[in-house]
Amino acid sequence: MEEIYVNVEYDKSVHPRSSTNQTGPRSSERRFYRAAVLCLGLLSVFLLVGLISLGVHSHSTAHGAAGELSTIKANMTELLQDSDKELSFLTAERDQLNSRVSSLTAKLSEMTKDRDRLDSLSKKTCPAGWTQFSWSCYILSSRSDSWTNGRSDCHNKGADLVIINSKEEQEFVSGFTNQSAWIGLSDRAEEGTWKWVDGSPLTFKFWDMKQPDDRNGEDCAEIDVQRGHKWNDLPCGHSLLWICEKKV
Repeated sequence: MEEIYVNVEYDKSVHPRSSTNQTGPRSSERRFYRAAVLCLGLLSVFLLVGLISLGVHSHSTAHGAAGELSTIKANMTELLQDSDKELSFLTAERDQLNSRVSSLTAKLSEMTKDRDRLDSLSKKTCPAGWTQFSWSCYILSSRSDSWTNGRSDCHNKGADLVIINSKEEQEFVSGFTNQSAWIGLSDRAEEGTWKWVDGSPLTFKFWDMKQPDDRNGEDCAEIDVQRGHKWNDLPCGHSLLWICEKKV
């Protein structure tokens, strides 16, 4: 067989776009790649900036929150201290009020007892022949005798020699007798120490001038009409009237 050769000569001028068609796609890919890289770079920058901003904001927020927490804590501490002071004040006020209430209750109790006692006493009267002054009954003896025998007579009547504790009682006793009489005062137990028959010391005194002088064993006291019903000391064996006293 005879081989046939065809000589074809490529003419670039016939297809002028063939070179452009071959390089165009590669150029577009490069531009796209560059744009993508640029976008990624910008995105990375924005992300980094965002992270930094978020960190700064978080730090600022945390710092601000810590400051606010510290302020709140300080305010709470101050409030608690004020509350403790107020509580202490109220506790002291309560204790004082309780003390006053207790005191008033005790006084009220005493007043109630006094009222009941007065009510009871108001219903009582002195026996026949006795004279009442305040809450006591008095009687003047009908005979004279020694201080000791006069006291024994008072005991037989359920009484004792009179004890004078006030100016008012002294005035009553002064008007009760127009004769000198024994009263329940002596220093027989201890020389120079005058006491009433119930053992109580003198809270009221009505001695005459320079009395008691304790001459010749004068250990018992009288109410002396010659001295203006003032008190005078005499020997206990002297014979006088006497005044007895007993409670209503």
